[in-house]
Amino acid sequence: MEETRKSAEEFLNLIKKSRRGKLKIYIGMSAGVGKTYRMLQEAHTLLKNGIDVKIGFIETHNREETHALIDGLPIIPLRRLFYKGKELEEMDLQAIINLRPEVVIVDELAHSNIEGSKNEKRWQDVIDIIEAGINVVSAVNIQHIESLNDEIKEITGIEVRERIPDKLLAQADEVVNIDLTADELIARLKGGKIYQKEKIETALKNFFKSESILQLRELALKEVASQVERKVETEVTKTNILKHERFLACISSNEKTSKTVIRKTARLANYYHSKWYVLYVQTPRESADKIPLDKQRHLINNFKLATELGAEIIKIQGNSVSKAIIEQAEERKITTICVGKPHLNLLQILLATNVFNELLKKLSSSNIDLVILS
Repeated sequence: MEETRKSAEEFLNLIKKSRRGKLKIYIGMSAGVGKTYRMLQEAHTLLKNGIDVKIGFIETHNREETHALIDGLPIIPLRRLFYKGKELEEMDLQAIINLRPEVVIVDELAHSNIEGSKNEKRWQDVIDIIEAGINVVSAVNIQHIESLNDEIKEITGIEVRERIPDKLLAQADEVVNIDLTADELIARLKGGKIYQKEKIETALKNFFKSESILQLRELALKEVASQVERKVETEVTKTNILKHERFLACISSNEKTSKTVIRKTARLANYYHSKWYVLYVQTPRESADKIPLDKQRHLINNFKLATELGAEIIKIQGNSVSKAIIEQAEERKITTICVGKPHLNLLQILLATNVFNELLKKLSSSNIDLVILS
């Protein structure tokens, strides 16, 4: 009976997958590389070939060349709503689903929706549209990818607030990089083709510094290369059975450390297209009645981050963190354990226990890798 149920569920999942719309995402290293322009060009091509394509949301930033491409394309009117005494416009998710075009163009993938909308984020709207069987073409800048948040902050000095989870990129059927050299991009900026004149100098001191652009460009190229490689591994070389990697990210109540471990483990898991877990061991000193409220809040936020990035959360109580790691690694058939670097709390806890030797011994005898993340 159980086998019959599982078989039926698997078949239902196949049906649902076949009914899903396709997702194409254009990635750029920064604003102004031409993502929106390329999407509108593609919309015109599709329209000429008899495809029912509509604009769900487009942001031209008043760029003349881009704005001119809207002419002739059918647009789904935006939804108007009042927020804090102002009338604002938002993409009309329900209208898109009701009209059911073959393809819909949805710009600004990382956008946060106005309070009162069905979903908090536009990427969640895109998932709803795809699940309704509608194909989506969208765009995002590399700085909005969740697991790269720390690297982006280090490169630019700016923490990007609006982000999309890596799992969305993993679900995309096509990921295309829109590339320019640093000189070309800066020339576009200075020529007034990206921002208005009063914003140019500020931009040149932030995201548009030559060294920052080069690093952002490298991240964008690596991201797309990683997506292509994973697609080849999963769809082309199916005859070559790869090692099934399983990652276990071990976190503590330290907010910054845990975020880093989560994001870097997510990058590894995405690269290998593998299952991964986040383990938090609640020791007696961090029981519900002893742990400070701010640490509780940090933990909840990190659990949410890990879930958005595709992890399965494991929260257990125990006196020994090392012992818990060993047990979970065995139970979940983990191939790689990820922890923070030595001066961080979690490793201090490990080193302070006699079980640490047992952990190393177990890892060496069971071919489990230990990765210490900086």
